[in-house]
Amino acid sequence: MTNSTCTTVNPAGRRAGRREWTALGVLMLPLLLVSMDVSVLYFAIPAINADLEPSGTQQLWIFDIYAFVLAGLLMTMGSLGDRIGRRRLLLAGATAFGAASLLAAYADSAETLIAARALLGVGGATLMPSTMALIRTMFTDPAQRAKAIGLWSGVMTAGVALGSVMSGILVEYFWWGSVFLVNLPAMALLLVLGPALLPESKDPRPGRFDWPSVPLSMAAVLPVVYGLKEIPSEGWHASYVVSITVGLLFAALFVHRQRTAADPMISPALFRGPGFGPAVVLNLVSSFGMMGSAFFTTQYLQSVLGKSALEAALWALLPSVPIGMAAPLATALVQKGVDRAYVVTAGFATAAAGYGLLALAGTDSMWLVLTACGVLASGIVMVISQMTDLAMGAAPAERAGSASSLLETGAEFGGALGMAVLGSIGTALYRHEMPSSAPAPARETLGGALAVADRVPGLAAAAREAFTSGMQGAAIAGAVLLAGAAVAAALTLRRIHAK
Repeated sequence: MTNSTCTTVNPAGRRAGRREWTALGVLMLPLLLVSMDVSVLYFAIPAINADLEPSGTQQLWIFDIYAFVLAGLLMTMGSLGDRIGRRRLLLAGATAFGAASLLAAYADSAETLIAARALLGVGGATLMPSTMALIRTMFTDPAQRAKAIGLWSGVMTAGVALGSVMSGILVEYFWWGSVFLVNLPAMALLLVLGPALLPESKDPRPGRFDWPSVPLSMAAVLPVVYGLKEIPSEGWHASYVVSITVGLLFAALFVHRQRTAADPMISPALFRGPGFGPAVVLNLVSSFGMMGSAFFTTQYLQSVLGKSALEAALWALLPSVPIGMAAPLATALVQKGVDRAYVVTAGFATAAAGYGLLALAGTDSMWLVLTACGVLASGIVMVISQMTDLAMGAAPAERAGSASSLLETGAEFGGALGMAVLGSIGTALYRHEMPSSAPAPARETLGGALAVADRVPGLAAAAREAFTSGMQGAAIAGAVLLAGAAVAAALTLRRIHAK
């Protein structure tokens, strides 16, 4: 028996028992809540506006600060967990997440809520890589680890969809702070059961923590994510291009630091693991496809079909049904002897088919759009589950936190890039399709058109047609990209398998 400061993992290949599977269930709770917090403000923001009266800038920060802090700190927290212990970091993060949730629920000013959301991002950045790193150390049998990671992938994907629905229901019957209070029971359960069920694990020879890499990593991630998130709605303004450029320059400095430091935050040796690099890249591409479609489908349900926000969120739950079966199916196929390269290729091809269906949608095609979303997301989840398993299996157990944080940081980049690129394509086509005689706000966005539609006969119908045309064009681009990813996956993963 080892104490909490020592590395305690299952011996390589030993099958996990009831204790480990119960511990996995405990780990899924914080993971679900962290992913839900990305979208939990969708329906709460009108009530927050009425109560706290934030400025336009403050409202944007209330929305975005969580994701920015989360993305910026993932690599730092993954590396820190490898050094001080993943369980210790997880429990510290759960405490911070719970405290921040309480602060957010009872915030009496916009500034307090922004600070609470930032602290939630800090807590989330500790929870996400820690959960995956603990799965890597608890499930050393490859087949069991694949099943556990499949569950992790499904819960992570479902959380984003459930967040908006839960916020709508809670705000309907309670006050806006209730969307944060739901975090407290799960975090309390983790703090009670975690010390008993979760093993402590860390790198037994971590070296010194590389503090200069912390600001470098944040300076690399934050400007790029910020620029990519703003481009879909605001366009390719010079300030956003500069922001992305600055971030990429710091990314180059960060990479140089990792190659030359005696004890780097992210060891370059990770990329020497068979398949780790391709897994990170293909996982990024899959996030590109997932978030790129979300930019259009949420607007389509509300602004084209005229659904209320809560109705749109409830309808958007339907695609979650096939999503829940996608990761277990992919895992089962690999375990039955189907080459992983074929499964991942099929996942990308399925996702490309989903985009193909979306390209056929008209202005009254709710069932076609929902079907397209289900097909697209199912294919993406197949890819994510397999690429996560490949990356975590290739990474040494002592660097599981760093490996997980790289995957998740790549996913953040991919999602932001998907919204920027496909959103920009859709917006450009929308503006091209809108008549030049339309008011200026109407030529910019569908929301702008609907805001002035009562003053211009036929404007609403023209704007909905233009938006749908933009969605079709972006869907074609998405289908081409994912079809290319299917070919790349087949070639790359087959070479890895042949080695």
